[in-house]
Amino acid sequence: MFIRKKHLILTENEMISAGKRAIDIETAALIALRDSIGSEFVRALNAIEESSGRLIVTGIGKSAIVGQKIVATMNSTGTPALFMHAADAIHGDLGMLRRDDVVLCISKSGNTNEIKVLVPLINNFGNTLLGMTAKPDSFLAASADILLLTPIDKEADPNNLAPTASTTSQMALGDALATALLASRGFTPADFAQYHPGGALGKQLYLKVRDLSKFNAQPLVDVKASLRATLLEISEKRLGATAVQSDQGVVGIVTDGDIRRFLEKDTGLEDIVARDIMTAEPHSIQADEFAIRALNQMRDQNIHQLIVFDQDEYVGFIHLHDLLREGIV
Repeated sequence: MFIRKKHLILTENEMISAGKRAIDIETAALIALRDSIGSEFVRALNAIEESSGRLIVTGIGKSAIVGQKIVATMNSTGTPALFMHAADAIHGDLGMLRRDDVVLCISKSGNTNEIKVLVPLINNFGNTLLGMTAKPDSFLAASADILLLTPIDKEADPNNLAPTASTTSQMALGDALATALLASRGFTPADFAQYHPGGALGKQLYLKVRDLSKFNAQPLVDVKASLRATLLEISEKRLGATAVQSDQGVVGIVTDGDIRRFLEKDTGLEDIVARDIMTAEPHSIQADEFAIRALNQMRDQNIHQLIVFDQDEYVGFIHLHDLLREGIV
């Protein structure tokens, strides 16, 4: 049965100080980690990059949780990776290990029982072993082919027990490996999009204007179209606007807002045509542009739709609602 101990009552300032102390300790650990990065870091990068296999990340306890995050980051940035729990590995999961895989073993102490059992097995298989540990004199450090130190003076909790600064350093070093590999390979936003097709982020990186505009109507009237005909075209096509064309092609746009503002004027309406209402040189975008570019353009110009061209050919509209519907905004 779990018994909650009565907590000590701290003042507001004491609670703020406790929070800041934890962040100060973790910041110091990250600075020490940054200063420790050197030739072994480069060796680790080369081992991963030159391998024809995968990166297998293993650990136990909180280090295992960090390892799962590192695997997710590696996979999303183009480095094939798998997580193998150290306890499960010595009970059968070593079967996932292939000859050309590189193994990253994470352990703050480097001396836990599971690590002491697992590491010799990996060494016997002949896989390159990267050891990530805070203890340079540990079993893991002595057994690793490449040593990645995460130096910390103390954990961030008052008792110096809970994995806090140590896991922060492990996480940061994993990110450093992943991003350095990304930079070394010339990984581009387009590459990133291949691994993130879902959600707003992925859509920003791959969705083109034509992917949305092709589902819309293509409202279009002649410059000599009557006010009534212009209104009907806007109403029927349901995009809040219509393009206006002459012999020279599309020369303007009429929005429902343009018509409302025009009607507020004390002007006879009998002879009004689209040319009298339109905005010349309308804002437009090419069909092959990314949809996020259309969103930024609408925001910058405080408008709700853009005319879409494929080279010089008018192909329709993209509307702010299209972007909202796709979750890009």
